Amino acid sequence: MPSEFLISRRFSQLTASESPAMAAARIDVFWHEGMLKHETGSGVFDTGIDPGFLDILEKHPENPDRVRNMLAILRRGPISPYISFHSGRPALTSELLTFHTQEYINELVEVDRKGGKEICSGTFLNPGSWEAALLAAGTTLSAMKHILDRKGKVAYALVRPPGHHAQPNKADGYCFLNNAGVAVHMALSSGCRKAVVIDIDVHYGNGTAEGFYNSGEVLAVSLHMNHGSWGPSHSQNGRVDELGEGEGFGYNLNIPLPNGTGDRGYEYAVTQLVVPAVERFGPDIIIFVVGQDSSAFDPNGRQCLTMEGYRRISRIICKLANKYCEGRVLIVQEGGYHVTYSAYCLHATLEGFLNLPKALLDDPIAYYPEDEAFAVKVVESIRKYQLENVPFLKET
Repeated sequence: MPSEFLISRRFSQLTASESPAMAAARIDVFWHEGMLKHETGSGVFDTGIDPGFLDILEKHPENPDRVRNMLAILRRGPISPYISFHSGRPALTSELLTFHTQEYINELVEVDRKGGKEICSGTFLNPGSWEAALLAAGTTLSAMKHILDRKGKVAYALVRPPGHHAQPNKADGYCFLNNAGVAVHMALSSGCRKAVVIDIDVHYGNGTAEGFYNSGEVLAVSLHMNHGSWGPSHSQNGRVDELGEGEGFGYNLNIPLPNGTGDRGYEYAVTQLVVPAVERFGPDIIIFVVGQDSSAFDPNGRQCLTMEGYRRISRIICKLANKYCEGRVLIVQEGGYHVTYSAYCLHATLEGFLNLPKALLDDPIAYYPEDEAFAVKVVESIRKYQLENVPFLKET
């Protein structure tokens, strides 16, 4: 059966009973200027190294410019009439300790007191970085509280430094504090019985997975480039067999996708793997962890999603939220390192939650050729594995 037909049929089944009235009327964006104080330097890509034979050193990929453009497109782009801005705030230590260990927080405070250092490969805590990290975590919590207090249904935490690689006791992959992780704990302590985290950043959300690896209250789903482990700070591989432990067995679902998967391949993975898992799990709230480093031409990824791909994935997440969570979705910013295209893809991501009759913003790339045949085979293989090994997904 052609993959295009499978995707279209599954998407039609999901959306048949939905109407535009169920879409978000606005998106509440939480932001704080203090997060721009996190300066990551320059060098050869993310190493901070000057080899001495280059005339121009590029900025570290996770630099303030990337979020300046995201902020600008939300303030002045076509989506701006649908956006309401709110100020974030620093996280309290007690809030951080819901996810992180006291020893780890003490370590970061001490590094900051001494003027900073490279915590692990490519991850620099410099003067101003700790303040920004506290603001990123606290701003995410502010967005979550906004939803929990029923002041809005869709909230977006525009935050940096990113967080999904930060584990309970270590930094990793440009991340110090797990912004989504502390927000999940806030939701669970505020009456939500179950939460689902859907992570589409190009890299495995290993920190979030580690934090909830033994929990049956949190379904952590990560769609990522099949990159494996990258060293001591990122020992997890993101393989399909990393399913969780104890009460959390089966509630960590990894979907490693081949390089160049593209829009149709991602949509197929979401409809065939994510949607059935969320439907079976029945969450009270969705945390949608978004990185535009899965996009076409991002320097940190090779997954070739375009604006339309992000828009379609968001529409699916929106439908799931309407069905199970009273429309409640917290969107948390992670990676995305092409300074211009990341902003465009963010615009498309948020458009997906508005369910507008046509796109507000044209794609400057417009078209990127793709062949989803291999991705479909990989997704079917993962689906077979999950149905055989994940208790709550096994067919009865």
